[in-house]
Amino acid sequence: MATPNLPSLTPEGNLSRYLQDIRKFPMLTHEEEFMLAKRWLDHDDVDAAHKMVTSHLRLVAKIAMGYRGYGLPLAEMISEGNVGLMQAVKKFDPDKGFRLATYAMWWIRAAMQEYILHSWSLVKMGTTAAQKKLFFNLRRMKGRLKALEEGDLSPENVEKIATELNVAESDVVSMNRRLAGPDSSLNAPLRADGDGDSEWMDWLVDESESQEVLLAEEDELVKRREMLTSSMSALNEREQHILTERRLKESPVTLEELSQVYGISRERVRQIEVRAFEKLQKAIRNLAKEQRLAQA
Repeated sequence: MATPNLPSLTPEGNLSRYLQDIRKFPMLTHEEEFMLAKRWLDHDDVDAAHKMVTSHLRLVAKIAMGYRGYGLPLAEMISEGNVGLMQAVKKFDPDKGFRLATYAMWWIRAAMQEYILHSWSLVKMGTTAAQKKLFFNLRRMKGRLKALEEGDLSPENVEKIATELNVAESDVVSMNRRLAGPDSSLNAPLRADGDGDSEWMDWLVDESESQEVLLAEEDELVKRREMLTSSMSALNEREQHILTERRLKESPVTLEELSQVYGISRERVRQIEVRAFEKLQKAIRNLAKEQRLAQA
């Protein structure tokens, strides 16, 4: 995808002006989003992709606000998130039944977290999943424990965080000291001259989901499960069993184990798994199209 012409944002630029500019782009309805995504997917319509990107720039900005505690330039964080957003739009498949925002959120966060990890290269972390989890969850947990204003954490809080994240207490203490820095007021105006009504609080991400989002996500999850269950009927019994054991279980069964069950080679099991997955994807896409046509 060619890089769309987005509102200008540089580390030296006027952030408040950028935030005001991106609010001018209209939000898309589900139907508008679907049609634009199909135009991009089927016809490489760059204008359609551009509209999808610009309509979600506010999502990037709000997610970036949630990473302000790492002391990195917010403009660069947003720029990295915009790259993640464009990657999400490029790979988005509207026939799978969920909204772009739900899909793009993971790409945006991944891009920002990569930038943070690279920028914090002096922090000895990232060698394990637990250490990464500590890095990205410490501030949130300190807030939950009402310990954001503390310098060194109390022994009780260190123990609670270490236990919940499954890391050593010494890692919690070390990471806390590395991440410690001065906090600015959330009620400070976006513009340095104080002109305007917008404050940083207006753009801060609320870590808790709204009831509307929670209900929408629950409804989407139910629909996905129903579509998966219905689409599994497109597979024969052996394909269903192999696909379930290999891709739908938290601890997948090995190819060797399944080869012994069916008396075939591991490579043959792998071929059946791949073919079954492709058939399932096709069945889900067809079902999603049928449901959309029925709702039209």
